Parts: sequence; structure tokens; C-alpha cells
Amino acid sequence: MATDALYPPTEPYDEGMLDVGDGNLVHWEASGRPDGKPALVVHGGPGSGCSPGVRRFFDPGRYRVVLFDQRGCGRSTPHAADPATDMRHNTTHHLIADMERLREHLGIDRWTLFGGSWGSTLVLAYAERHPERVAEIVITGVTTTRRSEIDWLYRGAARFFPEQWERFRDGVPAADRDGDLVAAYARLMEHPDAAVRERAVRDWCAWEDAVVSAEPDAVPAPYSGRPSRARRGFVRIVTHYFAHGAWLEEGALLRDAVRLAGIPGVLVHGRFDVAGPLGTAWELARAWPDARLVVVPDAGHLGSETFRSEARAALDRFASG
Repeated sequence: MATDALYPPTEPYDEGMLDVGDGNLVHWEASGRPDGKPALVVHGGPGSGCSPGVRRFFDPGRYRVVLFDQRGCGRSTPHAADPATDMRHNTTHHLIADMERLREHLGIDRWTLFGGSWGSTLVLAYAERHPERVAEIVITGVTTTRRSEIDWLYRGAARFFPEQWERFRDGVPAADRDGDLVAAYARLMEHPDAAVRERAVRDWCAWEDAVVSAEPDAVPAPYSGRPSRARRGFVRIVTHYFAHGAWLEEGALLRDAVRLAGIPGVLVHGRFDVAGPLGTAWELARAWPDARLVVVPDAGHLGSETFRSEARAALDRFASG
């Protein structure tokens, strides 16, 4: 992935493990300028964990950049790759509470939020619950994790990749193939047989790879190529969340976008995003008058050089606010 549009790599100046309750410790780190404008990076997945490269979207001379690994993934513990990890206390509402606890722990009053894909859903859910704590928002690859969006990603997109989707569908028991495939995979991820779980991880990641494979900036096996532990944790968390509709009422984030009034936002979305088609970003921009939608003509879900330039430029504009 080209990154010429971004700032040079930086290293954290501080990090820690925050006890958020329920036996969970959430890993966080801070980089950039300690007295700079606070910003929180909300990663995707759910369950992908933080990527050090995301620090490069922020001017290190102006931002205090906070990254955290959501419950069960990255360097947070316990990890969802361990079948003994209890998933009952890993929900959208728990993650929102974790973000607030982290803000208080770091002594931050208001911060800029930056997230993409699932991270955009969590950014919106947090901001609609705590608008007084949000200065600005930059979102890439807009999703709201409606059940209709989940159904598109794991069934509707089959029209573009029928062969790969058939293999994905056939990865669940025959009795489940005409029903909720996401819920079926979530059940497989709780199976006592490690071989069954590993096969589910392989089949799930192969489908995720297929959906982004035709994008202009596609890279080989972006999901299947992850380390084994990261793959297992990702698939267990994402199926857990999506099988429950992210514990959000259908359409609630669009309905409640009125709560974002007065918060400036930039939405960066690729024209060729098959995983999360442009329609959701368009709906959000219509519901949130203070947001500006930037449609990138040469990008899909994985982005492009232009896509990254637009996101960085938005953060640059907010840096002095």
C-alpha cells in the first residue's frame, strides 16, 4: 500500500493497559505531541486491532494521537483467539464505555475521532451518546452496521463473486445455508473442535479477501494473510458482533445523526467500495448537515493514495481547531 501522502512513521511516547472491568484490560498508546490536539483512532473489524501505520495520518507536531485495541483483540487481554475467553462482555455498548473510561484516564476533555469501516460505526455510536466530548470527526469507508448492510456484505455481494460466495456458504452446515450465514459462522467459532474453528476462520477470511479483490488498490490476502492468532480473534469477534446486529436498533445511527449537530465531520468513501457501498455514506451526509462527503473515484474499501490524502487533509484542517 502506497503511503506517500502520509506523515513519516512515529513511535508512541506512552502506553498502558487500562482495566475496563469484566476481567478485560484494554491496551492504549499515545504518540505525537503530548500537549497537542487530542485525537482518538477507532480501528475497524470489529476485532482487527490497531495498525501502527494509522499514526501517519496525523501531523505529529500538532496532534496527541491515541490508539487503543478494542476488547479481545490486538494487545488487549484476554484475547478472543483463546476459546476460553468469555464474549458476553464484548459488545458495542461495552466499547463505548471503554472509550469514555480511556478519555477520563488520559484527562482529555474533548477529542477528534478518526475511524474507518467498523470503526466508523463505533465512532458514530460513541459520538451520538457523548456529543459533548467530540470536537470533530473524520470517517473513512462509512458503515453503520445495519442488518441490511451485513446482509449485503455476506449475501448480496455474492452477485459479484458467485464462485467464492458458494464456497463461503458451503462452509456452514447444510441446514444453515439458506439462513443467517453470519450467525452460523458465529456458532462454528464456538465449536469445541479446534479444527472446525480453524476451517471457519479460513473460509470466512477467504470471502473477506474476495470482496475487496477487484478494487483498484487491492492487495493479496488482506485478511487471510494476517497472523493466525489475529485471524482467529478477528473472525470470532466479527461474527459475534454481526450476528447480533452490533446490538444497535436497525437504522438508529442514521436516525440519531441529529445528535451530531454542531460537530464538523468529513466522510471519505471510495466509489468502488463493494464491501460497504456508497449509499450509506450518502444517507449519513444527508442526515448530518455538518458533515462533508468526499467521494473518491479511484478507491474501494481498502482506499487509495487519493483516499488517504483526503483523510489526512481533513485531519490537517481540524488540527488547529
